[in-house]
Amino acid sequence: MNKSELISAIAEKAGLTKAQAKASLDATIEAIGGALAAGDKVALLGFGTFAVAEKGERTGINPRTKESITIPARKTIKFKAGAELAEKVK
Repeated sequence: MNKSELISAIAEKAGLTKAQAKASLDATIEAIGGALAAGDKVALLGFGTFAVAEKGERTGINPRTKESITIPARKTIKFKAGAELAEKVK
């Protein structure tokens, strides 16, 4: 499912126009992104939890030259599915 298909599904299930569904989805994504950028955790009961995780510096290998390189530390986003979502997927 891509974004436009998701917008259509939201519009149908919520009884909204596609424009309203798109605005709602965009606002939701913006709010989640803003919270994660601020370092907050976003928990949606029944769906899952988004959180920012720190990945430490590590050593890797350049596949072309086979020489060791240092991969710098960075932040990444983790998602843990909630129990209800995990149950639907089973």
